[in-house]
Amino acid sequence: MAVILALDVGGKRTGMAVSDEEGIFAFPLQTVETSKLVVEIRNLMRERNLGEIVMGMPVNLKNEATDGTIKAKQVFAGLKKAFPALEISTIDERFTSRMAKDALLAGGMKKSDRRQKENTDKVSAALILQSYLEQKSRFGSGTQGKPNTNGI
Repeated sequence: MAVILALDVGGKRTGMAVSDEEGIFAFPLQTVETSKLVVEIRNLMRERNLGEIVMGMPVNLKNEATDGTIKAKQVFAGLKKAFPALEISTIDERFTSRMAKDALLAGGMKKSDRRQKENTDKVSAALILQSYLEQKSRFGSGTQGKPNTNGI
């Protein structure tokens, strides 16, 4: 089975996480400059059997676009163009940054390490991916079970 890559896209940096080949667990991978994302994904494809990309789509509590939504949509379109053979989808990413910070705290990470935004970004990507994997597991891989793509 192929690995799924998750992205937590930001204006400057993008957190990356990958699944295991069985599609059960999500693991934080790295943080890259958003402008270098396509190059990093190409490198990752040389190392792993990448079969799908899922990225967080930022929306507010009313399910409306935020400042980050525009950037995420631009990155989404760029990824679709750069990787036409890969399935690329989006998932609601509300609260993942807050949950990532809480997870880092609960995991005992030192305060100085928690302040490094890169750590929060890659853990956020792992939370996005774990949510996606759970939805896939719950609903199956048919069209009825497709995770929410927020209209993209």
